[in-house]
Amino acid sequence: MTKTRNRYGVALAGVVLHLMIGGVYAWSVFTKPIAQQTGWREASVSFAFSLAIFCLGMSAAFMGRLVEKFGPTVTGTISAIFYGSGIMLTGVAIHTHQLWLLYLAYGVIGGLGLGSGYVTPVSTIIRWFPDKRGLATGLAIMGFGFAALLTGPIAQQLMSNVGLSATFYVLGAFYLVVMLIAAQFIKKPRPNELPAAIAQKASRVSLTNGQQLTANEAVKTRTFAFLWLMFFINITTGIGLVSAASPMAQEMTKMSAATAAVMVGILGLFNGFGRLIWATLSDWIGRPLTYSLIFIVDIIMLIILIFCQVPAIFAIALCLLLSCYGAGFSVIPAYLGDVFGTKELGAIHGYVLTAWAVAGMVGPVLLSVTHQVLHNYYVTLLAFIVIDVIAMLISLWIQRDFVSPKETASAK
Repeated sequence: MTKTRNRYGVALAGVVLHLMIGGVYAWSVFTKPIAQQTGWREASVSFAFSLAIFCLGMSAAFMGRLVEKFGPTVTGTISAIFYGSGIMLTGVAIHTHQLWLLYLAYGVIGGLGLGSGYVTPVSTIIRWFPDKRGLATGLAIMGFGFAALLTGPIAQQLMSNVGLSATFYVLGAFYLVVMLIAAQFIKKPRPNELPAAIAQKASRVSLTNGQQLTANEAVKTRTFAFLWLMFFINITTGIGLVSAASPMAQEMTKMSAATAAVMVGILGLFNGFGRLIWATLSDWIGRPLTYSLIFIVDIIMLIILIFCQVPAIFAIALCLLLSCYGAGFSVIPAYLGDVFGTKELGAIHGYVLTAWAVAGMVGPVLLSVTHQVLHNYYVTLLAFIVIDVIAMLISLWIQRDFVSPKETASAK
């Protein structure tokens, strides 16, 4: 008789995998040292991060299909090889002063590893926790959000002890080994492996009426288009604020640079905890209401940013905005599972992550360009309010499709 596997062990392996690839959020720790050692401009070094996030989002669509076809262990192994080797090659690029190799190693190869690693555990963990989809995905994706808090100090210590290039060799090798091991434990549940009681509870949160859509069927629905747009707007607002949090606080509230730096660290905590707290809340009140609340909080906090110049209140508003930003990542996989089923959830989740790739370019660019032209942040904040209002209305409207989520694009 086949032994039943522990679903919490699978979840832990997924958290570990995301802790490794989430180190990408610590790139700012390396930007200035790389620029100083190589003579490259900081903007050129920063572009490697933008390229990695773009490749993450675009490759996730393809890798999501591989999760369904070959299983999460295979894609997790691919992620380990690409991400680990990409980080090690980044050390080579710095040592040889080859900027093109930095973009290839960190941006493209590392980005492909990020995309395959990001989608690997999420759909699998949802299958193991159909009764607690929000909590399960919140735990896994929280690891991605918190990783920078661990990677940053470790990277600083390594750079002091072994040098900049060697730091990437050490980190890359470590990521490769740990991710290879974690991937072997991330497997889909076998038929009837979950207790009947868990499956029965799961049926209460599903919005599919028992339907299990394929990825090709899901992307043709109006519901998918609405979810993609909501996800895009949430990330555009959040990542735009992340990219300019410190200078914005200093300019709009006269906050000191040191205080702004502390605030940025606290924002990271809210980004991470927001992924777990909002996702867990969604198990209680449902994904549709949770997403609507996310945009309502966004709108209120953005208004506060415009009209309040008190540093403490400004910082609290930013913290709540960043919790909503993190929430978008953790709630969307469970939302997709509720609406379309889990038959090809990895592929569907991969497709919706293309919104991340686009938003990663739009949000920061929109903020930086408008500030450069207008010399203030108010116009961009107003634009964020407008698109968040649109997203909130879509979130309310989208619920009308749940009666029949299998409508096609031709049903206009």
